[in-house]
Amino acid sequence: MTPIRFSREEIAAIAAKLRPYFRDEFDIELRDLPAELLVDFLAREIGPFFYNRALYDAQAVVRQKADDISEAIAGLERS
Repeated sequence: MTPIRFSREEIAAIAAKLRPYFRDEFDIELRDLPAELLVDFLAREIGPFFYNRALYDAQAVVRQKADDISEAIAGLERS
């Protein structure tokens, strides 16, 4: 599987979300490099779980839409 990669802007945005969380919850001040390394770790080690969940959710939506289309087509049948 291709690793999850974020742009510099996305890394900065994620790190900006992590800093106040670590400060408020753990009384830890994350600096730039540790925050970016944490983002990398989370993407590499935990990201696949979120990615897979999103795939499963997307599959469920597509499956439901396919069922809806099949029902609509069946409704067009003539006797």
